[in-house]
Amino acid sequence: MYPLKKTPTITTLPPQNFITITGQGNPNGPEFAAKIQALYPVSYAIRMAPKKGIAFPGAFDYTVYPLEGFWTLPVGHWKGPLDKDFLQYKIMIKQPSFVTPEIFEQALELAHEKVDPQLLTQLKFETIDEGLVAMILHTGAFDDEPVSFAKLADFIETSGYQRTSMDHKEIYISDFRKVAEAKRKTILRVGIEKKK
Repeated sequence: MYPLKKTPTITTLPPQNFITITGQGNPNGPEFAAKIQALYPVSYAIRMAPKKGIAFPGAFDYTVYPLEGFWTLPVGHWKGPLDKDFLQYKIMIKQPSFVTPEIFEQALELAHEKVDPQLLTQLKFETIDEGLVAMILHTGAFDDEPVSFAKLADFIETSGYQRTSMDHKEIYISDFRKVAEAKRKTILRVGIEKKK
């Protein structure tokens, strides 16, 4: 679900399948960029398989989904100025419902020449159940996200909910490698529960 309105929303998400890779460090560095690059060839191998005569059971035509990422910090690093070197992340690309672990393994083989072998072994196929979430569309630079998070926090509070953790998810509707900071669209999403 990718709501593109600036008004915060609450919804319950079903379990969804993703190709993922994890890491820690500054997202402006080369390691993060390399991990992003590892995700796309495998996702596109699944998308383009019919053009190579490969018929996955139940496959249908679709557009490759946007990049997403879970972000958190180790215990003890939440207070004070943000040190991006300590950021922990799991970045991912959602997969359509027909993709199975077996299809993922086939895709790894199809894409192996386009992905660094060390990164290829770090890619995983995961089913992630986010459940009840609140989200808001942020437009602008990543460093300006606290303003949108503050709006989301107010919405969660006044709606009678609370966050389940300090972790959050970002969905990059805009390709941040190509779109100017001021025009970037990013969905910010957090897990929530009813206040007790």
